[in-house]
Amino acid sequence: MENLYLYMLIALAFLAIADLVVGVSNDAVNFLNSAIGSKAVSFKTIMIVASLGVALGAMSSSGMMEVARKGIFNPGEFMFDEIMIVFMAVMITDILLLDFFNTLGLPTSTTVSIVFELLGASVCIATLKIYADDDQSLLDLGNYINNEKAIEIILGILLSVGIAFTVGAIIQFFSRLLLSFNFDRKPPLYGALFSGMAVTSILYFILIKGIKNATFMNADIKALITGHPMELIGISFLVFTLLSFLIINFTKNNIYTIVIIIGTFALAVAFAGNDLVNFIGVPIAAFNSYESWVSSGILPSNYAMTALGEPVQTKPFLLLIAGLIMVLTLWFSSKAKAVVKTSVDLSRQDNVKERFEPNSLSRGIVRMSILASESFNRILPNSTKAFIEKQFEEAKSTVAVKREDKPAFDLVRAAVNLMVASVLISIATSMKLPLSTTYVTFMVAMGTSLADRAWGSESAVYRVAGVLNVIGGWFLTALSAFTAAAIMALILYYGRGYALTVLLLLAIALLTKNYLSHRKNSKVLKEADSLQKAESSSIQGVIVESASNIASVVNRSNKLYTSAINGLATQNLKLLKKNKNNVEKLSDEIDDLRDNIFYFIKNLEEPSVSASNFYINILGYLQDMAQSLEYISKTSYKHVNNNHKRLKFSQIKELKEVDEVMERLFTDTRNAFDANSFEDIGLVLNEKTVILNLVTEKIQRQVERTRSEESSPKNTTLYFGLLLETKDLLNATMSLLEEYHNSHDSNVEPATIKEED
Repeated sequence: MENLYLYMLIALAFLAIADLVVGVSNDAVNFLNSAIGSKAVSFKTIMIVASLGVALGAMSSSGMMEVARKGIFNPGEFMFDEIMIVFMAVMITDILLLDFFNTLGLPTSTTVSIVFELLGASVCIATLKIYADDDQSLLDLGNYINNEKAIEIILGILLSVGIAFTVGAIIQFFSRLLLSFNFDRKPPLYGALFSGMAVTSILYFILIKGIKNATFMNADIKALITGHPMELIGISFLVFTLLSFLIINFTKNNIYTIVIIIGTFALAVAFAGNDLVNFIGVPIAAFNSYESWVSSGILPSNYAMTALGEPVQTKPFLLLIAGLIMVLTLWFSSKAKAVVKTSVDLSRQDNVKERFEPNSLSRGIVRMSILASESFNRILPNSTKAFIEKQFEEAKSTVAVKREDKPAFDLVRAAVNLMVASVLISIATSMKLPLSTTYVTFMVAMGTSLADRAWGSESAVYRVAGVLNVIGGWFLTALSAFTAAAIMALILYYGRGYALTVLLLLAIALLTKNYLSHRKNSKVLKEADSLQKAESSSIQGVIVESASNIASVVNRSNKLYTSAINGLATQNLKLLKKNKNNVEKLSDEIDDLRDNIFYFIKNLEEPSVSASNFYINILGYLQDMAQSLEYISKTSYKHVNNNHKRLKFSQIKELKEVDEVMERLFTDTRNAFDANSFEDIGLVLNEKTVILNLVTEKIQRQVERTRSEESSPKNTTLYFGLLLETKDLLNATMSLLEEYHNSHDSNVEPATIKEED
């Protein structure tokens, strides 16, 4: 019997390591997004600072481990064998759930996961105990669950959403009033005061509120720091304000960048100190349980786990090992780098292609906010409104920067994000409340972006819908965690060792599958001919930049057209479905380019406005090509998916002939653009009449077949549709080439003549 629990303990140790990797991959967004979004420093510097913070935070998280031992359930009501089942169910569920969200690239709350998993598993085992005891009923469930603490934790998590959003919005509003968007032109005193306040508040909560949980800190130093809080705050503010003033005046360092570096470090400390319990709290509690039981000599089914109710300090070496694993994960996990995009895009200052569609609730919230804002503005004096408008007037950059290289928001907002989030999380950590760092950092970022007017009329309904979707996903996480952990506990309760083996093998298989899938998808994304937005400000630059996009579309069109014909010929539904998805992806990328037209035109030089006509026409032809391919792909898939009659051999043969000619056309076109041999485009244009005549000939043959031998209306409709859309595809391609050929010639010839003269 002892071997079974030793086996469980070993399994929990491995699950703890895996959970650390998966959890940090998910939560890296919490302390990296502000520094990355503002592009304050290089990615390498951000990672070094964050790594140091994570290591320090891990060493100061010992007090939080009590949450896993007695924060959700009353350990004295459970026997050792039952508590081990609870812990095993929680860890297996946690790692699978978090890895699932990581694979989707969505940040979720590890705190919510672990809290509701502990709740689900313990409720399941408690219900089974009550069911087996005739003297108990479901009303006695409260004896097993630590209702007061559980409700306190859950309410704290829920309240953190509103508090973080509100505090973030208020602090950002007043920071912007003080500094404006032209903060780098303000007197040095302004920046020094902001820096002094930010650094003081961060260090106060990290040191005074967080230091009492550190196991490595000397007791006398702890007493000195925690015994004189007001004196430390006053001295710190004066020292850091003076130091910041000197840095601004006598060095070339940007004080806001320094605040962001300190804030990233502080938030990493707060994250590790608060969230480490989510990853290793359960295995450490299981280890403590095993140590207590194995020395007792009592049967596991008779040994009540009252020992877990006693305060136990986690061994520093375990915290150190956990911190090192977290740091290594931060550096080497590709998934850790893939979960930042959602929160950065939702708080971006400029417009981007929105990921979320608006809904009735988001529209209603925006309308109410507009009405409230208008009502408030009527009360304010005109002078006050003018001052506010001036402070919120965005700075205009004189340096041309590509849109993807521009920061999502400025240094002031990044500093406020880090300052507010680290303070709120540190307060919760000092109160031994496992506050959701994901909730706090995300909602602070949303609050500051709202206050900064990043959610304008162009994007508000999309951003609000995105926030609602993310929050809805968090509540779905809670429900999923509770249900899945309860099911796991039920399986382990009845299956014991056999069920444990099966579940562990299943977990390994799923983790491996998700890892390979993520690696494959990442590789595909790197290799894909993704389209790039035009950034040039002259027509010659646009011609050269667009060449790569045209080569990419032509290459992908070639593959898509051929795949559709091959899929029809072989009745390969899987190939046709994949082809349909790839066409939709190409269409979305072209739509994204069209959405960028506004920024492209704004960036044009005054004498080169003609470049806008060229670029708009090119995008129109690319969209026409995509629409033709979309029709061909969808109708082919629909025909096979509906099990309609196969095309005749003669029809397949004719389509193959057309495909071969189109393939030569696409290949010649791509080679011309890849090599920038724009003179060769004229040779490609000469093939237009030959290909059109071939397609027209195939249409005429089908007309004759329909009159004499064709008996399937579906086949006839499909075949005519394919050939007519092929003509449209060809015309769009040739129009694109003509536009490019004419624009290139008109641009190059004058320069050539000048050289000859």
